[in-house]
Amino acid sequence: MSLRRFSALILSALILFFAGPSIKIAAALGQQRYVSEKRTAGSFAVASDGHAATLYVDDGEYPGVIRAAHDLQADIARVTGLTATFSEGKKEPHGDVVLIGTIGKNAIIDKLIREHKLDVGQISGKWECTLIQVVEKPLPGVDRALVIAGSDKRGTIFGIYDMSEQIGVSPWYWWADVPVVHRDNLYVTPGRYLQGEPAVKYRGIFLNDEAPALTGWVNATYGGYNHKFYVKVFELILRLKGNYLWPAMWNSAFNEDDPENAPLADEYGIVMGTSHHEPMLRAQQEWKRHGNNIWDYAKNAEVLDKFWNEGIERNKNFESTITLGMRGDGDMPMTEGANIALLEKIVADQRKILAEHNTPTLAADPKVWALYKEVQEYYEKGMRVPDDVTLLWCDDNWGNIRRLPTPEERKRPGGAGIYYHFDYVGDPRNYKWINTNSIAKVWEQMNLALKYGADRIWIVNVGDLKPMEFPIEYFLTLARTPERWGKDQTQEYTRLWAEREFGSAHANEVAELVTRYTQYNGRRKPELLDADTFNLLNYHEADRIENDWKSLQKKAEDLGKLLPKEYQDAYFELVLHPIKASTIVNKMYIAAGRNRLYGKEGRASANEYSAQTRALFKADAELTNEYNHTLANGKWNHMMDQTHIGYTYWQQPPLNAMPAVTEVQPLLEASMGLDVEGTAAGFGPMRLSFDAFQQQTRTIDIFNRGLNPFHYDATASEPWIVLNSTSGEVGKDAKLQVSVDWMKAPAGTTEGEITIRQRDAPSMKLQVEAFRPATPARDSLDGFVEGDGYVAIEAEHFTRNADAGDVRWERIPEYGATLSGMSVFPVTAESVTSPSDSRATLEYRMYLFDSGTLQLQTTLGPTLNFVPGRGLRFAVWFDDQPPQIVNALEHNSDKDWAKAVSDNVRLVETRLSVSNPGYHTLKFGMVDPGVVLEKLVVSAGPLKPSYLGPPESYRNAASIK
Repeated sequence: MSLRRFSALILSALILFFAGPSIKIAAALGQQRYVSEKRTAGSFAVASDGHAATLYVDDGEYPGVIRAAHDLQADIARVTGLTATFSEGKKEPHGDVVLIGTIGKNAIIDKLIREHKLDVGQISGKWECTLIQVVEKPLPGVDRALVIAGSDKRGTIFGIYDMSEQIGVSPWYWWADVPVVHRDNLYVTPGRYLQGEPAVKYRGIFLNDEAPALTGWVNATYGGYNHKFYVKVFELILRLKGNYLWPAMWNSAFNEDDPENAPLADEYGIVMGTSHHEPMLRAQQEWKRHGNNIWDYAKNAEVLDKFWNEGIERNKNFESTITLGMRGDGDMPMTEGANIALLEKIVADQRKILAEHNTPTLAADPKVWALYKEVQEYYEKGMRVPDDVTLLWCDDNWGNIRRLPTPEERKRPGGAGIYYHFDYVGDPRNYKWINTNSIAKVWEQMNLALKYGADRIWIVNVGDLKPMEFPIEYFLTLARTPERWGKDQTQEYTRLWAEREFGSAHANEVAELVTRYTQYNGRRKPELLDADTFNLLNYHEADRIENDWKSLQKKAEDLGKLLPKEYQDAYFELVLHPIKASTIVNKMYIAAGRNRLYGKEGRASANEYSAQTRALFKADAELTNEYNHTLANGKWNHMMDQTHIGYTYWQQPPLNAMPAVTEVQPLLEASMGLDVEGTAAGFGPMRLSFDAFQQQTRTIDIFNRGLNPFHYDATASEPWIVLNSTSGEVGKDAKLQVSVDWMKAPAGTTEGEITIRQRDAPSMKLQVEAFRPATPARDSLDGFVEGDGYVAIEAEHFTRNADAGDVRWERIPEYGATLSGMSVFPVTAESVTSPSDSRATLEYRMYLFDSGTLQLQTTLGPTLNFVPGRGLRFAVWFDDQPPQIVNALEHNSDKDWAKAVSDNVRLVETRLSVSNPGYHTLKFGMVDPGVVLEKLVVSAGPLKPSYLGPPESYRNAASIK
């Protein structure tokens, strides 16, 4: 055996060892697998024994179908190394052949239909449907054919790309460098494989807020937003089975910058639109280049009509959606003098222009009115457009839908759609840098859209496209087949996506990494972080956040070492980089916070955290450099140019600026100080409290204000006070852990004292309080129990879930900041406002040691009141008290909204009361659907400051359903 052959075998064995079963072909996400490496009875050989089947396309086919079929030819070569013969003509083929065509455009497929050899009844005449089927003896000289038939042009194209994905080519093979695993043989299992009509007719992305990252990369790679760039985007959208694009627009004009852009989009099968403030197929930049006078219809109607007329004439034969209406120039509100009558006239005049260009394409193109920001207010005040116009409702730019159609509006033939955001420039702060979008939240909001009839158009602002790969695909997949991807399938979706991109051996681990980093980033977007975000003193919050990220990064790095070399670029782009980047920024702000606090306390270690902050700031720059210049041999240079550190207001900083740090001049001689958990040195009484239910372990920080080390001794006044150390040496900082031996602690409330002495210096004392009630017993507790003055409950840990007929509370896994969410289903249920009516209710049983007036802090998802005239209400009460109706949006000023979207939760404060200590049941009842409950905290007094709130209280898990 040659050395080269031996080396190749060793390499193959190593790949199999590390990848394990990952070489198994992964089906298109969520679909039945019909491609195998093994021959079965009646299967069709796409490639076997060194030969690839011929691909046949009628020469009368749509050019976009022919082009996609060539992509399939290239994909077969990527997988097998074999180049399939491509036959394009009217002459009937011979031998095993893949017949590709659109019903009515392919003579052979139409012949098979006439001869009843191919039944297309389930797809014929429908929108974007596909049939893939192995047909025996379809033609003379052909024993077996694989037919890929589409109901229309995109139906055929989607069938082609479905085949590409099934044989092992990820839609992200180019855009995320996902490798293609070699396979010698590819067989299609006999059967009928259908793709039905999509739930949402137009499904697409918006390249927006695209500078500096995408623009820098495009300019360096293609010399501008020309067709060389856009064909890559078109292909990606089609491989993801989307069909719609709003192009980059802030400094470019799709139709003008390259005359080939629009014709190629139409050839590929991409429906082109323009953004919510670019009417009549004219880009904002076109007005800046050619506009005459001012962008004001009241004063310049003739010029604007001519401008719009030119746009319609230019694109009249290209499949498009046509934005109607008008906003101020540069995506600003209309001038103060704008009124409903003027806007209605604008739409009417735009409709006249369209009527003057009566092409079949224009007649079929959807006309769209985007109800963005203040435009929605005009609608609510009575402005109307013809019923055949699609109303494009919008979110609040932070993923919370503002409005959905009423039952009457759902009758409009124009239907409704949603303009959504994964990226945004504006108040309260830009978020453009990294993916922060949890697909559980995306599902929750877009499920509302579907159920309330906003299903004509879904368009999502994806910023630079990268690094939004994962939520982009989820959004488009959900739009096409939402019945397959319910709330309980988001984790399955993530795992299948991970399996397709990285193989089955590590799919679960990859899926967990992606789920966690998006959930952690959803707590607060990196651009909104600062040194004070996470509390350094209470609930170990900053430590927990930092450990979450450090642990996640370690898992990601360890897993990356197990993947073969060819997966490294894709893994870095899709998994490792967003985790490392987010970890660095979170750790940096926490380090800056420690530096600030320790500087105030005069700790010598303040300078260490100054240095750590600087080191992390440098690490961020180095990671950016790795993405831009090392990854994929520099393929993605500039794609991480987005600034993200040092925001001072909503707009991005011109460059990354490290958070401010302070440095101290330590004393020469040792000087001891103490931080007691919850209290910084010198900022309050030093006191620790414990209870027999939570059985806390508390921390005392012993720190040095000087350069020389010191020795400390610690003693407890009572035998039940347990110290993990009674003496030690302190250079800069040491931690002393305090707990209670509950076998020795007296019943009731008892107190003790800890004395900590720096040798040859005065001692410091702190009080310790332990609470061990006679009842209830910890092991027999029924539900939750109060501790530290509060009961904190994760929403899914109810003790009872009471339905009301078909209305019920259900869990949304992975939703929210801490665990999950509970929401009412069906989401279209009628509101319940009468106390006598049955309402779906979650019950939380707890034991309280306090009584009288209590504070209830309810943590909700930041959902808006998307039904006009209705609030976002829920009911809360204890025991058999009358329900108290609470409107989550009672306080919803701009300031309140900004806080809710920044925190990604809405906190609602309510006062309740109980007459006596003991067992009580807190009840949370449905009033309006759409409420997503994440957490409840009952307290007798103010809670300690923190970002995420107190951790969940002790509960007897056996009593929790």
